[in-house]
Amino acid sequence: MRILLVGAGGVGDAIAKIAARRDFYEQIVVSDYDKARAERTVAWISARHGADVASRFGAAQIDASDPDRVAEVAREHRATHVMNAVEPLFVPTIFAGALAAGADYLDMAMSLSEPHPTDPHARTGVKLGDDQFAQAGDWERAGRLALVGMGVEPGLSDVFARYAADHLFSDIEELGTRDGANLVVRDEAGNEIFAPGFSIWTTIEECLNPPIVWERDAGWFTTPPFSEPEVFEFPEGIGPIECVNVEHEEVVLMPRWIDAKRVTFKYGLGEEFITVLKTLHLLGLDSAMPVRVRSENGPVEVAPRDVVAAALPDPATIGPRMTGKTCAGLWASGLGVDGRPREVYLYHVSDNEWTMREYDAQCVVWQTALNPVIALELLARGIWSGSGVLGPEAFDAQPFLELMALPEDSGGYGQAWGLEERLGR
Repeated sequence: MRILLVGAGGVGDAIAKIAARRDFYEQIVVSDYDKARAERTVAWISARHGADVASRFGAAQIDASDPDRVAEVAREHRATHVMNAVEPLFVPTIFAGALAAGADYLDMAMSLSEPHPTDPHARTGVKLGDDQFAQAGDWERAGRLALVGMGVEPGLSDVFARYAADHLFSDIEELGTRDGANLVVRDEAGNEIFAPGFSIWTTIEECLNPPIVWERDAGWFTTPPFSEPEVFEFPEGIGPIECVNVEHEEVVLMPRWIDAKRVTFKYGLGEEFITVLKTLHLLGLDSAMPVRVRSENGPVEVAPRDVVAAALPDPATIGPRMTGKTCAGLWASGLGVDGRPREVYLYHVSDNEWTMREYDAQCVVWQTALNPVIALELLARGIWSGSGVLGPEAFDAQPFLELMALPEDSGGYGQAWGLEERLGR
């Protein structure tokens, strides 16, 4: 397996650092528009693991907005797999470039949605991933695999959903992804500051777009942002957090492969975060459409959302000032295999202190990066295989979760996952 990793930001950097401890690939080429960022990742691997490990890594410049350039770099390095680790805005071009190069493809976020033009808070327009699924026939005819939504959310929660359907339930009432954290970021003076642990560009896209819900009788439909608030109890000391509906790929992916009456995604944003997002929307600062502004060199066009992203701390750099844990998981309800009512929460918790010490990566980006590396290893070893455009639910979950939890000294990733019974709690 030869991997072209597109993007050396927080998640891409963490993917390379996690993969440096594994031996399932021949080469990983870390690429970025700013080649120096890719080179920094390779240099870190060399300093931490030595020249022998670093010899399996390279750095390259790439323009993710140009499918021809993506294909060119993939061919140049004889990539068998293209791993997309940049903003979902670039999914179409990287997706196209990988197919043109004859490589398999993985991403952690799918092609963007477009709200319904007249009824956005009730009806879907273009859904997340629609553009990719529309090209499934091209990938099948080429005998190539596009594994989409293979991060943490989406990704691990979808693996949990497959596991729940195969091993825990005879009939599923609801599959509900529930994410929350108790992370705090402080400035140099020790004051708590607003600094999202993940790309604010992506966060705005997810949280201010109409959330999507799936029901067996109604199909996919939307609601207003921040709808259906509920307090969810997160494990390992994180505690209760109010969660709200957010647009996310799990709701698009799970119903395609798993039989459930309802599928939802809710995120524990917190009151401050919701207030900030609502303010950005009120001021029009969430827009991704360029506006003309004055500068010292004359008028320029810039997207307000890009300005917000540039003004906030880079999520890849806030790890040393962050404390706490983040939890990603799936709440499932229905009838257990014995026919009795059952509710469970399947989850994984990532602790920032540990990820910074072990990988020099903050816990949110590290947790996201872990899962595509596991998936790549399963593909490299032939445990997972397929062609077309497929989500994580299309594959057997048990090998993934076993490899994830197996101790590192026994050939695994040493990341235990939890299962809590929730009925009656």
